[in-house]
Amino acid sequence: VQLQASGGGLVQAGGSLRLSCAASGRTFSSYVMGWFRQPPGKEREFVGRISWTGGSTSYADSVKGRFTISRDNPKSTVYLQMNSLKPEDTAVYYCAASSNDRVYVYWGQGTEVTVSS
Repeated sequence: VQLQASGGGLVQAGGSLRLSCAASGRTFSSYVMGWFRQPPGKEREFVGRISWTGGSTSYADSVKGRFTISRDNPKSTVYLQMNSLKPEDTAVYYCAASSNDRVYVYWGQGTEVTVSS
């Protein structure tokens, strides 16, 4: 499956952004979809994931209550709604797909989010 992330940009602290990740290739609903991010100079970290049907989500503590993941299976797209953004949310954001909800084997190219203080 090929993944294409978009929607990044520059936003002020307290603002919102919505990232999208469009998938093509294999059946989108066969995959758990995850979002990850890599802050400047740091390791890539887990942001959150959504189950095959969208009935289950989980998030990193750092974004819980501020970020929401959703998916539209007919459109083969997963979203990351980011509210109350903080400068520490600045990172390149990646979407990824997993068939077993453990190992993410397909990755998008990343979209950059910069939050100014």
